[in-house]
Amino acid sequence: MVITVPAFVPPEEMDVLLTAEQIAERVKTVGDQISQDYKGQSIVLIGVLKGAAIFLADLARSIKVDNTFDFVAVSSYGRARVTSGAVKMIKDIDNPIEGRHVILVEDILDTGLTLSYLRGLMLQHRPASLKIATCLDKPERRLVPIEADYACFKIPNEFVIGYGMDYAERYRGVPDIRIYPDNPPPGH
Repeated sequence: MVITVPAFVPPEEMDVLLTAEQIAERVKTVGDQISQDYKGQSIVLIGVLKGAAIFLADLARSIKVDNTFDFVAVSSYGRARVTSGAVKMIKDIDNPIEGRHVILVEDILDTGLTLSYLRGLMLQHRPASLKIATCLDKPERRLVPIEADYACFKIPNEFVIGYGMDYAERYRGVPDIRIYPDNPPPGH
């Protein structure tokens, strides 16, 4: 089986949707809101690997209440730009969350299939509460009825990379969020 890797497009050739400064400011605001909502309590942040890792790290540092984090890994995209619709669990949480206040942390809420699947799984663990935080919300793409309790930005229906989000595992380290071109130039 031959795996084709998409051509590399330099991030500098992509339009910036959100700057690193805009992201940092908004993540701090969301962290402050979570700190208010959970004042005097402790929370568990569960990040959805790999895309949410950078957002989760920044969010955890901006939250002023006791918090720990854990990770799950699921697959619904592979190397494609659109979801297959089938969500597959690759890694489950390591620690019990029964009776704990839990926030699922995702990089982008688009179709809602992944978060709907994960919400169902996490509720089986009987947490005291379960909320969702996302860096990006793309409501135009929603296929199932699910909303984030905390969303940094609502964005148009564009394929984006950076700040943890990738295309075929590339671009996660780009500090801002950029729009991946629909038709990359030849040779890229």
